[in-house]
Amino acid sequence: MRRTSFILLCLATVSFLTACSGQKNVVVQQVSVVINEQNPTVNIFGSKTFTVTITGTTNTAVNWQVNGVTGGSAATGFISTSGLFLAPRGVPTTTDGKGNVVTTTVTVTAVSQANSTASGSTKVTIFPTNENAETGAIELGASGGNANDFSQNGNAITCCGGTLGSLVTRSGVQFILSNNHVLARTDIGTAGESIIQPGLVDTGTCTVGTATTVANLSEFYNLETGPSPKIDAALAQVAANKVDPAGNILLLGATLDANNVPVPGAPHAGPLVPAVINHPVAKSGRSTGLTCSTIMAVAVNVNAVQYQKGCGTGATFNVNYTNQVDIAGGSFSAEGDSGALIVTQDTADPIALLFAGSDTDTVGNPVSDVLSFFLGAGNATPTFVGGPAHAVIGCTLPTKPASAIETLAATAVAAQSLQKAVTARDSHAAELLAHPEVQAVGVGASYDNPKEGAILFFVTKGQPHTDIPSQVDGIRTRILEGDLFASRGAISAAESAALEQSATPPQLVYSISDAEVARAKTVHAAHAASLMKQSGVQGVGITSSVDSPGEAALMIFTIRGVPQDPIPPVIDGLRTRVRESSRFRAGYGDSQSHRACSVPPAKTVKIANASPVPPGH
Repeated sequence: MRRTSFILLCLATVSFLTACSGQKNVVVQQVSVVINEQNPTVNIFGSKTFTVTITGTTNTAVNWQVNGVTGGSAATGFISTSGLFLAPRGVPTTTDGKGNVVTTTVTVTAVSQANSTASGSTKVTIFPTNENAETGAIELGASGGNANDFSQNGNAITCCGGTLGSLVTRSGVQFILSNNHVLARTDIGTAGESIIQPGLVDTGTCTVGTATTVANLSEFYNLETGPSPKIDAALAQVAANKVDPAGNILLLGATLDANNVPVPGAPHAGPLVPAVINHPVAKSGRSTGLTCSTIMAVAVNVNAVQYQKGCGTGATFNVNYTNQVDIAGGSFSAEGDSGALIVTQDTADPIALLFAGSDTDTVGNPVSDVLSFFLGAGNATPTFVGGPAHAVIGCTLPTKPASAIETLAATAVAAQSLQKAVTARDSHAAELLAHPEVQAVGVGASYDNPKEGAILFFVTKGQPHTDIPSQVDGIRTRILEGDLFASRGAISAAESAALEQSATPPQLVYSISDAEVARAKTVHAAHAASLMKQSGVQGVGITSSVDSPGEAALMIFTIRGVPQDPIPPVIDGLRTRVRESSRFRAGYGDSQSHRACSVPPAKTVKIANASPVPPGH
């Protein structure tokens, strides 16, 4: 019994012992790893060297990790074998479990090479320089907002803010362009109100004492009563000498400074260009700094985007949008990034004005719609203040190239759905295998709707597809290209999964031809309105199919957790694609936790000697 008890103790302590023995009287040495720099803050694109103190072993070497990945990653920051941490270009984000995207810390860990069960960790806060107060003529992409964007409830003040996005000029007068819900307090602002930098949320006291008035509210689109097309936009006339007249935006430049941080840069001042599916884009915003992604969908109609008149208080209402631009990835923006200008990565051409998002996507108003609304005397149209076309160099840093292709992970599909695909495939196996480019026909998951099974066509790479059907008996089909697949004929789900390993991995989004976009627009015009009335559908747009690269698809944005009607695999000959997420939200601030790009978790400041009051956002 004594020996058994000792062995059990040995097993219980193996996580921090250098050795474990069943023999009595063995001296066991404990290894301890402590990171000396605890809970630091590092600016985006910045660096910090970490050191460790190790006891219990003469081997003081460690393996460095960021969020459990040895060496780190572009999204969380890299760390060298010597402990030099290079912060990412944008602040990492996470979901809060309620469908909201919020900024988060990363964890740096040192693992003992002498004993891999011994490690030490610390949380690292990545700080966006965009939140800082600026001096002199400010550069844009920075924290800002209306000086009156606060509310008081008893002994607590709740304040809000967003991003001062870009500079436009009209009839020789310069204006800051941002959202209505950033500059105009969601329809309740008054012309002449002070627009400050930084926003109240970044003053530390929810007061204007440490902020500078850089502009004055001039005009805004009325969200609740404005005509179509709906936009979330406002202009504030620049105060003398308070804004960089060249229109430079933080981190958006084409070169690096002495610390390898991208310099500010102005957007391209040329003619406006349309949003194109799969085109790489970037933005610089108050909460996440510089983030880079891809246009996921265009011509997106979005229903019931929620707003609240005021900061943390006031009546709520919904706005329906049409013809919006959707950007892939919830990490592209977070609370506080609303008002940022979305530009192309390769030329810095303005594309959209960021105003809303879900936990998988960000949505922006097309800049053509925005500028067309703000006509001046003689129908003068605002234009962006900027310079020549240039690449946004920050999107190539720390090491991930801007051209890197994001692929989709394999998905599991319910056995019942997979069996339906098997039944449909077997009923038509002979005719499906008759296509000359088809080497094998299997079954697996659809990527256009990950909850459904699909019939998989393994085809010879480079050969034309001879009318491979987009559905068979209501079952989606997926096309996978390769040179020479190991199996032939009708194959099982297991054999299909094995063959997929030799096929080109599916991308998140593909480029499609103008003809495909035109085909999709016809279907979109005919069916978007009826689809938007279905339960659980919050948006309909145009994107690329993943099941059949090169084809367009009708993107159906659905709300996670809301009962939904079945989405047909094909509508009028066009494939459909389903993208599930939390609800799209913008500028909706009350006591609930939610996704609101303009309003970071609203700060509630207690007045001296007041009792604690829960935050109002």
